[in-house]
Amino acid sequence: MQCEFSDLNVLLKASSKVDVIQICREAFLYRNKPVLSDNVLNMAIDKLGSDRSTVAKLYKSLSVLLKMSVFHGSSDPKFLLKLYPSDFQKNLKELLIKITIDNMSSWKSIASASQVSLPNLVDFDWRVDVKTSSDSIARMSVPTCILNMQVQETATDVNSMPDVNGVQVELSKETLDTMLDGLSKIRDQLNSVANR
Repeated sequence: MQCEFSDLNVLLKASSKVDVIQICREAFLYRNKPVLSDNVLNMAIDKLGSDRSTVAKLYKSLSVLLKMSVFHGSSDPKFLLKLYPSDFQKNLKELLIKITIDNMSSWKSIASASQVSLPNLVDFDWRVDVKTSSDSIARMSVPTCILNMQVQETATDVNSMPDVNGVQVELSKETLDTMLDGLSKIRDQLNSVANR
């Protein structure tokens, strides 16, 4: 999808920079929604004094522009300037670039958090239990580790927090040794990649 820069000119009708900032933030936040809520559209219609169709086109084009900016990830105004056509309104172009730079780090975080990913480990706790059993001849005592992990599922809706589920695992000493050995190797690989 390509940005229609002519659709962005309606932002010139905004009564303040604060309104433009708010519209930009909403455009990025709802960038993947095929249809915007009536509440968002009506607030923008009031701020811009424009019709519903024009505001919907604005949000679509602004979303594309902001996604492109965040995808490239540069906070250099000269680089962001290259995303705009040369005949685009100068003051609006400078304001949009400033808004993009000011919000770049938070928008990158939002974009990376909304990517498809595995569940996240939120917290964990552990304890050692001793399993005992006996019969008339021998008595058995085996230590085990009970690992309780709190895992947050991947978000499926922008407006709600994903559930946190508990996962409980019982590990024998041998299994725990194998797991710790594997985790040590993973740590070493992550360190070597991070130091490149």
